[in-house]
Amino acid sequence: MANAASGMAVNDDCKLKFLELKAKRTYRFIVYMIEEKQKEIIVEKLGEPTQSYEDFTASLPANECRYAIFDFDFVTEENCQKSKIFFIAWSPDTAKVRSKMLYASSKDRFKRELDGIQVELQATDPTEMGLDVIRGRAN
Repeated sequence: MANAASGMAVNDDCKLKFLELKAKRTYRFIVYMIEEKQKEIIVEKLGEPTQSYEDFTASLPANECRYAIFDFDFVTEENCQKSKIFFIAWSPDTAKVRSKMLYASSKDRFKRELDGIQVELQATDPTEMGLDVIRGRAN
């Protein structure tokens, strides 16, 4: 079903891969992109469970918008192993205005398709989604 605001459909693979990350922890991260010609959101890249946060940030293009999911593992002050699923809307200042508008107008509906997101982050440059920011938002 197309998104009324932007006309973007969500490819079934987007939800499937998200469920695999959430339930089976098959992936560390997922990067999604809007495929304008087909008017749908698709999976662009999957990160292996062994990959790091640095691998994840390196997979985001410097001048193009993306949506991403990152499964963040951390240890609480009580020494408990936990994880939080982050939704990151990557919209760099250097991206084209049309692209930023398209991603902004499709974000809420796309997020609703992915049931189980615990923290949302909007980033326009790498400092807004640094590991310290992620750690701060996880607790």
